Amino acid sequence: MKSTQTAIMTIPKGYVLIGFILIMKICWGQVSDDLMLYRKDFKAISANNTVTVTTYEKDGVHYVYAGGFGNVDVYRLDAKGKLTPISNHELYKQKGPARGMVADRINGADFLFIANKHGNAIETFKILENGALQRVFLVEDSEETYLGTAITLQVVHMKKASYLFIGGLEETPGLSCFKIHNDGKLTHVQSLKDDNNIFTDGIIGMFTHKIKGKTFLYTGGFQDNGVSSFRVYQNGKFKNINNIGDTTTDRYLTGAYPVTGVTLGTQHYVIVGHRHHKYYENNGFIKNTDFVYHGDGVSVFKVTNQGALVPHFVLKDDASTKLSGQTRIEIVSATDEAAILAVGTRDDSSIQLCKLNKDGILSPIDYLETGFSIYYGLRSHKIEEDHFLIAGSNRFDMKQLVTYKVSPKISQKGNLLRHVVNLKYKSDTTPEQIVEAENAFAHLKNEIPQIVDLEWGLNDSTEGHSNGFTHTFTLTFDDAHGREIYLFHKAHLALVEKVGPLLDGVFVMDYWAQEN
Repeated sequence: MKSTQTAIMTIPKGYVLIGFILIMKICWGQVSDDLMLYRKDFKAISANNTVTVTTYEKDGVHYVYAGGFGNVDVYRLDAKGKLTPISNHELYKQKGPARGMVADRINGADFLFIANKHGNAIETFKILENGALQRVFLVEDSEETYLGTAITLQVVHMKKASYLFIGGLEETPGLSCFKIHNDGKLTHVQSLKDDNNIFTDGIIGMFTHKIKGKTFLYTGGFQDNGVSSFRVYQNGKFKNINNIGDTTTDRYLTGAYPVTGVTLGTQHYVIVGHRHHKYYENNGFIKNTDFVYHGDGVSVFKVTNQGALVPHFVLKDDASTKLSGQTRIEIVSATDEAAILAVGTRDDSSIQLCKLNKDGILSPIDYLETGFSIYYGLRSHKIEEDHFLIAGSNRFDMKQLVTYKVSPKISQKGNLLRHVVNLKYKSDTTPEQIVEAENAFAHLKNEIPQIVDLEWGLNDSTEGHSNGFTHTFTLTFDDAHGREIYLFHKAHLALVEKVGPLLDGVFVMDYWAQEN
């Protein structure tokens, strides 16, 4: 089917307006086209980066788990999107990254399952009363399983038992199933080695549909450029149903990456994104380098009552969308009529919102340029009636976890965004250190193109209300995207790391101004 796209709507320019709470009381369960992302918080992580993010609600409290190289950070997430650090936990052999993570309840006990990618192991952690973790079990790769370079996990609940499906990459590709016991222990049920017929080489995405009492599992094969469907039985055994490879017409699967799905009314869909192999061409990671770049796009498949996938629609990337290098697709909300999806991108460094209607047609809504690449680390989470996205980055210089609220757009009075930073230095800061900091801040305009203008000066007020603040820097951006790019730009992060220890106080305000 030939894709069509609706026009992108005007990018909103702001985060706070009087009356916003009243607007939010209007139920957007109807899946509005008028949505945007608004950053609510960001907190430092203890790992080198954030590769995977998942969430879990336990006893009415909401938790976020951010996994990177070496360890996992735990946060509490409140109803305003604010993060509170709780603990961090070391991975087996201090390896990782914690690539696949899924939290679930097994017969009354709460567990977090982690695929330790370079530890070649699956770790089971019990989620304690405060959200912190306690390792209770670990299973390592063996000749009969395919846990080496494990990437993706999927819990499948059947009538009498629950199972953990595991997908891997590189040396030992394939699909494995383990039974989950009440204490978190995992016992092997079945493993299927990758071959030339199925697409399980590099399972970076998995999803489960239940249709007419039957359970079906869907996998994306990153290295072999396709998707496969499997029937899962009550004992955890599984068999292949059908397999669909890449084309340049009715599906884009070169480097099949995120896999998700949704049910709209009586119709079941599977949505698959890809990070095209062209983005890896120069580092020797791709096994089959004989490919043609045919663009980026999100593919939609219909699911038959027998669980088979049928190509249905492709939303193709263009100048109005941010779909280059998709690494994660999350369902934000859904009704019987439509669903809102969030697509995280590594190469566009953005989150693109899309709408999937009941006919399986995917259209873009709007996007936010986050200012950082997303590498599988994106998670949708609902608290009461509000929808949040939690994102992290594989960048080793960033070390931040960021929350966004998905809300109706806010109109702004003005077309320029002013970002005003007021600083006061510690009493023992030397004049030389202050001059060096001034020069570094002023130099940001040369390193971050999104800064339209930057001016600064020393406090000259004699009213006695400056509270010790001595320096004011005013940065101007054309839009909210520029502010996000600046905030998480490597030059700004380096400045914060360098100047931060010298400061005794920081006061920041943003406002929209009308260009004369």
